[in-house]
Amino acid sequence: MSILLDHPLCHPNGLAMNVPILHEDAQLLVVCKPGGMLSQADETGDQDLVAWAKAYLRSATRPDPYVGLVHRLDRPASGVMVLAKTRATARELSRQFRERLPTKRYAALVRGETPLLGTCEDYIAKIDRTVRIVAPSDPQGKRAELRYQRLARQDGRSLLDVTLLTGRPHQVRIQLATRGHPLVGDVRYGGSDAFDRRTIALHCYALEVEHPEAQRPIRNQAPLPDTWPAFAHEALASRLRAYE
Repeated sequence: MSILLDHPLCHPNGLAMNVPILHEDAQLLVVCKPGGMLSQADETGDQDLVAWAKAYLRSATRPDPYVGLVHRLDRPASGVMVLAKTRATARELSRQFRERLPTKRYAALVRGETPLLGTCEDYIAKIDRTVRIVAPSDPQGKRAELRYQRLARQDGRSLLDVTLLTGRPHQVRIQLATRGHPLVGDVRYGGSDAFDRRTIALHCYALEVEHPEAQRPIRNQAPLPDTWPAFAHEALASRLRAYE
């Protein structure tokens, strides 16, 4: 069960954010990152997950705890993230993500009615700080692939269960937007629908990695944020039960 901590995070709009803890042991800290929160510090100086984790883990015997960031979620996205509490754990988890071993499942609420099943295959490059779809021959392009299943549809929107087969910056956002289905709230990629002004409708609801010490799969899930519509909550709830 998630535990809401008494460590408020100040967002630029003045709202306080709490970080639910999904799992913790000597090697791992697994949390649900709130939408609108940075994964790591940037030039804005806004609060980030790594700084929050350091504050949470700090104690008299650990004045400067180690926190290893081994993967990221875009700032406006939410969902399950795993942090390493030791350098050895960080190396092992980084290897797993580099070799694309973890299973990552996303809920995405998009504009329009998508096919029931779909696959997106493209080449993505970051050019002048902008993520773009490029030709396969482009030397900066990296292959990006995902597949999805539509779980529900209502009021001109579709709820998708997305499985990432690669992990590229803004991959889900740009691949779906290019096909005419931008994420709700994602104005950067054409999602003009109103959401909550600081997040987009992209949520990592399940993440499975191999525990570095126990050498067994560890799976964590996080339900959708309250800001998502009721039909999305209902549709994903059955998927969460099936994925347990």
